[in-house]
Amino acid sequence: MSQVEESIEVDVPVHTAYNQWTQFETFPEFMGGVERIEQRTDTLTHWVTSVNGVHREFDAEITEQIPDERVAWTTVSGDARQAGVVTFHRLDDAHTKVMLQMQFEPEGVTESVGDKLGFVKRQTKGDLERFKKFIESRGSETGGWRGAVI
Repeated sequence: MSQVEESIEVDVPVHTAYNQWTQFETFPEFMGGVERIEQRTDTLTHWVTSVNGVHREFDAEITEQIPDERVAWTTVSGDARQAGVVTFHRLDDAHTKVMLQMQFEPEGVTESVGDKLGFVKRQTKGDLERFKKFIESRGSETGGWRGAVI
C-alpha cells in the first residue's frame, strides 16, 4: 500500500468547506481524472475515473462522517483499492485547513511507476489547489449533507 498526505488552507469557514466536500457529484469540477461520481445512498458512491489512460470504476463507502470535522471512506467493490480521510480544521471564522490522507494500492507497471515518481502526490496537491479555487471563487457551497456516519 502506498500513502499520500496533503493539506491546504482555504479562505472559507469550516462549515462551507465541509459542506462542499459532501457534494461528491461536484468532484469532477476540481478533481483531475474523475469523470463522474454518483451518490447512490447516504454512504455509498460510485466513481468513474480515467487517469493517464487507466480507466477505473469502483464503489466507495463512507465509513465515518462527522459534520465540520471529517469524512472517511474505503472502496468496497470495483477495480481500485483505496481508503482515506479528509479532515477539516477551523483556523478562524473565515479560514479552514483541509487535510487529505489516503492509502491506495497501485496496480500494474504504469501505476507503480507513476506512484514511485510522485504522480499521485502531485495529483492530490493539484486537486486540493483546484478545490481551493473552486470554493473560494464561489464563496459558498453548492449544497451540504449534515448527517453523521459513525
